[in-house]
Amino acid sequence: MYGKDFAMVRVFFLIMLAVSVVPAAHAEGRLLATGGATTIEGSAGGGIVPWATLSSYAAEGEWGGTVQLNYADVEDYQLDVVGATLNYGNRLELSYARQDFSLSRLGGSLKQDIYGVKVRVAGDVIYGELPQFSIGMQHKRNQTFALPQAVGARSDSGTDYYLAATKAWLDGPFHRTWLANITLRATKANETGLLGFGGDLNNDYELMTEASVGMFLNRHWIVGVEYRQKPNNLGFAAEQDWHDVFVGWFPNKRFAVVGAYTNLKTIAGAPEQKGFYINLQVSL
Repeated sequence: MYGKDFAMVRVFFLIMLAVSVVPAAHAEGRLLATGGATTIEGSAGGGIVPWATLSSYAAEGEWGGTVQLNYADVEDYQLDVVGATLNYGNRLELSYARQDFSLSRLGGSLKQDIYGVKVRVAGDVIYGELPQFSIGMQHKRNQTFALPQAVGARSDSGTDYYLAATKAWLDGPFHRTWLANITLRATKANETGLLGFGGDLNNDYELMTEASVGMFLNRHWIVGVEYRQKPNNLGFAAEQDWHDVFVGWFPNKRFAVVGAYTNLKTIAGAPEQKGFYINLQVSL
């Protein structure tokens, strides 16, 4: 990113560091890491898949939230994301994310705003037999629609709807804590919305499957994998599924870092889009 946008990220990062050393007044009621990290679309979860977990550590009757900075660098593109969430009572999560997708070879960038709502409807990640179930929606507004429209996108805005189920086992295989998540998403988004919504091949909602599995090495470190299925709406370039291998560090309830090796395959006709991803998150 350049100019004003880059300055905004620097200020945002300094705020994150400052907040991380201030003692928390709220949102201390849940176990470490049960809020997860933050996806590239702003919702609580992994890096590319929203989980049924809600952000921060807010328990019943508490307010909590997060601020976060995400960055991904692959062969021909870079993605910068800044965002924030608000959680009440481990029941309702509101989120916002601003994406800036830099086109290294072509020049310029694609920008998108994402407004999210997630509601926990049943179960619990840790306690009881059932997994935690949450329903959510992400309303996306593409701010740079000229390029998506030129390659066949039908609309500059769209809304994804999803159902997520997440469960952790405190004494799973190898006597480690394990976490598994599956998400079903109804979407029209091209490359998560960065290339608009709908296209010349399809302009209807399709149901996509996303999944995550992780193992805690100890209470502070988790390793795992994620997979995200994506629709194929545009004739000019086939869209491919994403996956990553991640490592997460949760030193305390205020700060979290997640790094990943990502394989995004072909994006907008450019093949071999492999690289790294990092998420820095402060819980309030």
